[in-house]
Amino acid sequence: MLGIKDLMEQPSGHEQNADQIAYWNGPSGQRWADRHAVQEKLLGPIADVLIDRAKPKPGERVIDVGCGSGATTVAFAKVAAPDGFALGLDVSEPMLSQARALAPKGLPLEFVLADATVHPFEPASFDLLASRFGVMFFADPIASFINLRRALRPTGRLAFVCWREPKENPWMMAPLMAVYKHVPKMPPVGPEEPGPFAFASEERVTRILKGAGFADVAMEPHDLAMDIAIGGGLDAAVDGSLQIGPASRALQGHPAETYEAAKASIRETLAPFLKGQSVVLQGAIWIVTARAA
Repeated sequence: MLGIKDLMEQPSGHEQNADQIAYWNGPSGQRWADRHAVQEKLLGPIADVLIDRAKPKPGERVIDVGCGSGATTVAFAKVAAPDGFALGLDVSEPMLSQARALAPKGLPLEFVLADATVHPFEPASFDLLASRFGVMFFADPIASFINLRRALRPTGRLAFVCWREPKENPWMMAPLMAVYKHVPKMPPVGPEEPGPFAFASEERVTRILKGAGFADVAMEPHDLAMDIAIGGGLDAAVDGSLQIGPASRALQGHPAETYEAAKASIRETLAPFLKGQSVVLQGAIWIVTARAA
């Protein structure tokens, strides 16, 4: 149960986003914050892809939605400096605390604890809306993107990355399938419900963005080699799968003996992919771009 302090540190937001806000301010959000350095090694190359496609320019103002611990916001601010600005927005106080502590001094950036669905952005004041895996959790994505589009200038543009289908991302799903040998499957998530794969459908993303007033929507598939060990060997890959991600969620609330049995199954599943100190599995993302209509 969240205490008074936890509740005070959560942002006010759209009522339909309340579950996501609670999730990212609870133990899961804290685990993501604690693993920031490790996760950034895993996801850093994806930030490079995002920035390459977003093409930020010196002097521009950027919104970074779902900025987490701030690495992408810092990257955008470095390009925008000295005359531009990067705004990192997230609902997770644990991750934003990390972001504020880790951001280099002197960069033109700010981190705000807020729900992008309802945050009162200054209208027509930003050039670029960007996100690395931060836009798939909106309960009403059209309303969220309408609010974000209003913050863009008429010449504004959008660029974000999101996961493709679960079957195309065995780096997440292989550990989960191993866990399912020991625990019941989690309730299925509907294709319109918030979650990591909520934007896997090209048709749905295009429909949402056009419905929110964006034009020239383009979705580029991009394949990845994900070293889930991050150079730390098989034990690191197993531990990472147990700390965050779908396998971790499936094991929540189960007894220690079930946890240990599932851990052994994850290890058995990942062992064939071990090469040196790396455990490499496929990942797959969309690179989504559009412009404010």
